[in-house]
Amino acid sequence: MKLFSDTPYANQEKKRPQKKWLAAIQACCHPRVITMLFFGFSAGLPILLIFSSLSLWLREAGVERSAVTFFSWAALGYSFKFVWAPLVDQMPIPWLTRKLGRRRSWILAAQTGIAGAIVWMAFTDPASGHHPLTVMALAAVMLGFSSATQDIVIDAYRIESAPVALQAMMASAYIGGYRVGMLVAGAGALILAEGFGSTKGGYRFEAWQATYLIMAGMMAVGMITALVIDEPASDYNPADAYDSKTHLAGLALFGLAAAAFVLVFYGSGIFLQEIRIQLGQWLKNPALAGFLVECVRLGAGILTAVLVGRLGLFFRMVNPKMVTDSYVAPILDFFNRYRLSLAWLILAIVGLYRISDIVLGVISNVFYQDLGFTKSQIASVVKTFGLFMTIAGGFAGGILSIRYGVIRILFLGALLAAATNLLFMILAFHGHNLFLLYVVIAADNLAAGLASAAFVAFLSSLTSIRFTAVQYAIFSSLMTLVPKIFGGYSGTMVDAAGYPAFFLITFLMGLPVLVLVWICARHLKVAK
Repeated sequence: MKLFSDTPYANQEKKRPQKKWLAAIQACCHPRVITMLFFGFSAGLPILLIFSSLSLWLREAGVERSAVTFFSWAALGYSFKFVWAPLVDQMPIPWLTRKLGRRRSWILAAQTGIAGAIVWMAFTDPASGHHPLTVMALAAVMLGFSSATQDIVIDAYRIESAPVALQAMMASAYIGGYRVGMLVAGAGALILAEGFGSTKGGYRFEAWQATYLIMAGMMAVGMITALVIDEPASDYNPADAYDSKTHLAGLALFGLAAAAFVLVFYGSGIFLQEIRIQLGQWLKNPALAGFLVECVRLGAGILTAVLVGRLGLFFRMVNPKMVTDSYVAPILDFFNRYRLSLAWLILAIVGLYRISDIVLGVISNVFYQDLGFTKSQIASVVKTFGLFMTIAGGFAGGILSIRYGVIRILFLGALLAAATNLLFMILAFHGHNLFLLYVVIAADNLAAGLASAAFVAFLSSLTSIRFTAVQYAIFSSLMTLVPKIFGGYSGTMVDAAGYPAFFLITFLMGLPVLVLVWICARHLKVAK
């Protein structure tokens, strides 16, 4: 009895194993795959310009750590991108959509927003007073919002532009380009800033300005790609369903809801400051008090935004049918296609597939430091060497998915991602051992890259061509939600049980995923 049945893709054309391997390797040079390499670069570039690189810039400029946390706003775009994904999926951009098409127009618009936000940041000196710091924060929020929008459209473009059989390889190229973009915006930006003369003890605004302007220029890679590629073929054009006035009304209501969220979230920070202090004293844990207050602020902001949206519908600011088509129809479509039991099984896989590596990854850097590895060793082995191992794993996952099918490699990726956590147990017992660290990082990142490629291809196969952007945005938001919640307790688990037991627990967390994938493979008909 076979664990997985033969794939429909394989049944269509029975090839000799050698020819199957050759076809899988040749897929690396497919034009759509190369396109995703460039798009991955433009997607990976902005994120570190918001976080690590910007944090170092602010610290060199003398900004207090408490003020640096103000920039956590910029991360909200990635967590809630499914909220405006329907707008991206349904709404045309005047003139640009007619010229470039539904997906390319939004990709170019998002990339223009990213480049504009980076330039805005480049011309803002955070050391010149309080007001420029607020301006810098607004630019960072714009960068996060534009970057998350680019992710939405690139994911939709990738799914619509190639068959399921090629999705894993396209995901591999995207992951590779994304990691290179992160490397350029992370290590590359720091090298440039230091080379231009800005150091921790000698801040120089012009150095960071030149660095960020160069980073903005790097977005030309994605822009040129968007201009030269073809628009994915599609029989469905949502722009034909509603007129411009209806779309503008929907955009206006979304803007009002977003503004309400920002006002409540920002205003409540001042109002709840005293409560935060008193709660911290009562709980004897300021960190926990801060977390609880931030949850209240976030919840209040979301609730306010929802109320504004409901009021807009009540007063007929927008067409109710358009809201239903944009937000309700994609969810109903998913449950109708897979029926209730299978749909919940798929959502369980989406929510739990990455739990082993994400929960471990939250505390991994602390673990390395506790073993006595220096920052330079962590940077060279974990960050640089690990980067290339992840890229190699991604391409291996893409080739293997074409050769053996997505579901088989999805199962293999889940198995390896969990099993490599046991190597961290060995490292914990041996302590400071640089050679063993290389071995563990190589195995862990190869497994993560392979699993990610298969997982992205699997998610891509689940979406409907009519609701590509919305459904994939929901999946990509869901896939990190549960792991991040558990990851928040990783430090507590280590304190209670120690590192070896913690790594064993993360291995055990991955075992139910294997069962879910096996069950799903028996009932789900995709190009496995």
